[in-house]
Amino acid sequence: MRVIAGTARSLPLKTPSGTDTRPTTDRIKETLFNMLQPYVPDGIFIDLFSGSGGIGIEALSRGAKHAYFVENDRDAFLCIQSNVAFTKLADQATLFRQDVFNALTMIHEKEADIIFMDPPYNQGYEAKTLAALADKPYVTENTLIIVEAKLSEDFSFAAGLGYRIEREKNYKTNKHVFLRKEQGKEG
Repeated sequence: MRVIAGTARSLPLKTPSGTDTRPTTDRIKETLFNMLQPYVPDGIFIDLFSGSGGIGIEALSRGAKHAYFVENDRDAFLCIQSNVAFTKLADQATLFRQDVFNALTMIHEKEADIIFMDPPYNQGYEAKTLAALADKPYVTENTLIIVEAKLSEDFSFAAGLGYRIEREKNYKTNKHVFLRKEQGKEG
């Protein structure tokens, strides 16, 4: 796994050993950031269930102003620490080694530009996390939320939480779902 573009281009990233994390492949990461590129420069990026931190690091490398990394697993968190130091992006990164739901209350930004999450599959974290984000003041109708999920994950619950699905991008084994808050649904 490596950084695709930007200031840290081509630098290799460490990944946690074992099967608890599923690093986003370079190909999918490149496709994702081709879609995100207009929103990344000078933006606030939040990487939830960060794993190795590859997505947030890619955002920083491509010009995001600041990135928050949230990861509860010790080995994965150590990989993020190592990766942000190795890519020389640590000054623009805030790392939380804790539960996503607690970390969300510790982010104090006026507005997040992009929130990316890649939660463990089959545990209902997609809906729980979107519900937790719904009342955060930094999540506005301008905030783009991307959820990496298994292909079969049903997001029909999103409207009931005050979100609209803007797009779904399907890959071979998973997908990215792009959401925004409905206007007037600020927390």
